[in-house]
Amino acid sequence: MERDREHVRSAFDGWKYRHYFQFDSVKTANVDSTSDGPTASKQVKIDIKPAGLGAAELKKLVAGYVVEEMLPISTVDSESFRRIIDKIPIKSGVRLPQRKSFSEYLEREYDIMNSYLKATLEEGKTFFLGVTVHWINSTLQRNKAALACKRIKGSHTFDVIGAEIEEIHSTYGLHGKVVATVADNASNFAKAFRVYQSCDLESESEKEDDEEEPTFTDVINVLSAPSTEGQVSLPPHYRCASHTINLISTSDVEKHLNSSAETKSVYRSSMAKCSALWTKASRSTLAAEQVEEISRRKLMVPTSTRWNSLYEAISRILTIPSNELNPMCVKLGIKCFTEKEYQFLKEYISVMKPLTVALDILQGDECPYGALLPTLTSLMSKTLALKDDLSKMTATLPDVIVKAIKTRFNAVLESQEGRLAAATCPKFKLRWLRDECSRVQVKELLITECRTTAAATAEVPQDSQTPASPDKMDFFDFEIQPRESFSAENEVTDYIRSGHELEILNQFPKVKKIYMKYNTPTPSSAPVERLFSLGGLVLSPKRNRLSDRRFEKLLLMRYNHLISKVTGLLLGGGNQ
Repeated sequence: MERDREHVRSAFDGWKYRHYFQFDSVKTANVDSTSDGPTASKQVKIDIKPAGLGAAELKKLVAGYVVEEMLPISTVDSESFRRIIDKIPIKSGVRLPQRKSFSEYLEREYDIMNSYLKATLEEGKTFFLGVTVHWINSTLQRNKAALACKRIKGSHTFDVIGAEIEEIHSTYGLHGKVVATVADNASNFAKAFRVYQSCDLESESEKEDDEEEPTFTDVINVLSAPSTEGQVSLPPHYRCASHTINLISTSDVEKHLNSSAETKSVYRSSMAKCSALWTKASRSTLAAEQVEEISRRKLMVPTSTRWNSLYEAISRILTIPSNELNPMCVKLGIKCFTEKEYQFLKEYISVMKPLTVALDILQGDECPYGALLPTLTSLMSKTLALKDDLSKMTATLPDVIVKAIKTRFNAVLESQEGRLAAATCPKFKLRWLRDECSRVQVKELLITECRTTAAATAEVPQDSQTPASPDKMDFFDFEIQPRESFSAENEVTDYIRSGHELEILNQFPKVKKIYMKYNTPTPSSAPVERLFSLGGLVLSPKRNRLSDRRFEKLLLMRYNHLISKVTGLLLGGGNQ
């Protein structure tokens, strides 16, 4: 019984629930040292009376378990699961509902969660949207939630994508509140924002001359679809920085290494041998055991959906010394690595490491948009600093990477939004700028933005008083003392001289407003990628009969860690 009870408690980890037992009395046995016979030991007896769960609380806890663990709804009909539930003290007459009734209960809980989410979003003013929504509350805490994960049937053309995003905006009342939408570099997404975005709101990042793959549209579908021109209005579009860095680390680097005969030969041969090692270890159990016996670790196999996986996979191979790696290759029937190839891989990993660190920073859930420019600046300087330690094989690779960064992020590096976002992050301020001229320019830009913010908030006078009624004398009719005028220069100067903790923004209200405006977006679309990954776990083979709408509801409930107001947790796991 105790093991079953512990299993249920661990399954409900993270969900709040009250104590189920009441301690009514504590009895202590009297000890008489003069009595005959053995001396009685002190013993505490506790009478435990189960309080018992009600029907509502039982359903809420089970719903939390099913949603959080992404289990089929038919779990509630499982005999083994019901035996576990029977071990929990419940009130007389309370029973866990069957699948049909439980499904209806989940539908009602989803509606409550959705209403609560809409009410929460109404309180905010600016948001970043990419199916997931992010916002910063008045306490400078970043929050997130998932809004939709819809299945789009037919061709995923730019007009279809634009209409779907517009519908999500309408559903949650986000028109005019979304600061920017971050998406990857897919041409259909880029075109949707380019076509349905007004010229004055066009994001600087959209003016990049990136290499986009051509998209082919079914003419019949276009002619038969209803026109949405002039009906859809989308916010500015920021291209995913993580996706762009991935293009640099794959496309640009590979193109350079294949451009000369010397590097092309060693690059292709070393990568081919790595690929053969990954294939052998992943397809043969015996080979995997031999690799693990020598390296005491399993090899990692790179995947196209994880941007750092190639770096991590090669790094894992290089943890094996060359004098152990080649004997292992002989056992597996794979060509051995030459000394030149092994050295090339070590230098390749050394050059690529700053890119992977930058990716990890930008993909974080708590990463504000203001971290993008400082990250790119540090990435370029740290990459160039590696040149002195490289051989002729890879000596030009750092320059190629830096050139690719400047090309692909050209518009971002010069954008006012990115500079204001970085300058208003106390962690960065102006320290990421390399020369005094740039620091002066960004400081003046911040002062100008502070003046604009102050002018927008000064429309309603704060000293206005309710006029006295005619039959009452205003006995203390003194001259109103003039208020101290706001100085944008002073606030910005004091802010730059202050500390680096995020909380210091509370001392500078105008700078705080600018921070909340420009740092609401995230520099990466990684949160949406995580939503899609979670969707793959929800839509398992055992749940292949889920309808599109049921799938979306379960996914959103799981991602938001919220079933109505049951748990006491708020969206994004933070306090509002």
